[in-house]
Amino acid sequence: MDRILTKESIRGITPYPLGIAAEELKEKYKLSRIRSLADNENAYGCSKLVSLAMSKQPGNLSRYPDGACSALKRTLGNFLNLPSAYISIGNGSEELIRLLARAYISEGDEAIMADLTFPRYKANVVIEGGKAVEVPLKDGLHDLVEMGSRMSSRTKMIFICNPNNPTGTALCKEAIQQFIAAVPAHILIVLDEAYYEYMNHEKRTEAEKLLTFHDNVAVLRTFSKAYGLAGLRAGYGMMHPSIIAELDKVREVFNVNALSQAAAIAALEDQYFVRMSGEKNRTERERMRGRIQELGFMCYASEANFLFIQGALAEKLMESGIIVRKFTHASFQGEAVRLTIGTEEDNDAVLEAIGQAVRGRRV
Repeated sequence: MDRILTKESIRGITPYPLGIAAEELKEKYKLSRIRSLADNENAYGCSKLVSLAMSKQPGNLSRYPDGACSALKRTLGNFLNLPSAYISIGNGSEELIRLLARAYISEGDEAIMADLTFPRYKANVVIEGGKAVEVPLKDGLHDLVEMGSRMSSRTKMIFICNPNNPTGTALCKEAIQQFIAAVPAHILIVLDEAYYEYMNHEKRTEAEKLLTFHDNVAVLRTFSKAYGLAGLRAGYGMMHPSIIAELDKVREVFNVNALSQAAAIAALEDQYFVRMSGEKNRTERERMRGRIQELGFMCYASEANFLFIQGALAEKLMESGIIVRKFTHASFQGEAVRLTIGTEEDNDAVLEAIGQAVRGRRV
C-alpha cells in the first residue's frame, strides 16, 4: 500500500517525551518503591474541597458540560478582579497555547522564544507552518534584550515562560513590563505563568494591570501545578476579549469536562491549601538547592516547584527508584535533570541517592 503522507510541517516534530512509566522502572531495577518526580506535580495533592465537589457530579455525567465554562469564569473573575469576558478556559493551559498558534500563526510567520523552554511553544508554531526563532538563555533567564532585537516584519508572537520550564528561573515583573511596553501592538505576547503561585510575591506580574494597558498580551495559568489538578486538565488565559473571540473559532466544543470545571471552582475556594503547599515547597526547594550545590552540582535559583541540576544524575536516581526528567542541550555540556520538589521524605531520598553518586565517583 502506498504510504499516506503527513502534512509537511509536522514531519520534523517528535512527540513530547513522557519518560519511563513507574511500573516499567520498578520491573527494570526490581524496586519496591517508586518516587515520581519528573512532571512537576503538587507533592501535597489537592484541596479536600475538590473531592467533595466532584462527588456531587456523577449524576450529571450523561449531560455535556457547560461549553462556555460560565461558572468557572465567574469564579475566576471574582478571584482575579477581572471581567469574565477577559478569561478563556482551556483543557490545561497547554490547550490555550495550541489555540493561540492555530488562530494566529500563518505560513511563514515567526514566533520568538527561548531555546531552552517548554517545547510545545515551538511544536505548535511549526505545526501551523510558522518558524520558531530561538534565543539562548542568559544566566538561565530569558534574554529580553536579544529577544527584542530578533523582532522582524515576520514576527507574529513572542513566548515568555515565567518561571521558565525547565530552569525554574524567573524574571522580575518590572523587566517584563518594560519589555511588553516596547513590543509593537501587532505582535502577540504570550506570558506563560504555569508556576505563578510558587513565585515570590515581589516577582509576580499583575495580569489585570497588564491587560489594562496592553491588548496584545495573553497571560496563561493552570490548575495542574499549585492547585494539584494535573489529572483533570484545566487551565485559563487572561487576554483581551477580541483575542478570546478568535480562540473560540478554533477551540473544541465542550473542551473542559464537567468534573474539571467543578474541581477548579472548588480548588479556587481553598487558597489556604495553595499557600500551605507553596510554603512547604519553598522551604524544601531552598533546602534541596543548598545541599545539591554543596555536593558540587550547578543548580539555578528556582521560583517554581522544581530544580534544574546540571550533571549526569538521571540514571543513578532512576536506579534508586526516583523518576526525573533528563535533559541534554547545546547550551550546556553533558546532561542535566529537572527534579520536582517532593515531600520531605521524597527529597531526603533524592539527596541520599545523589550523595551515593558523588561518593561512588570519588572512589
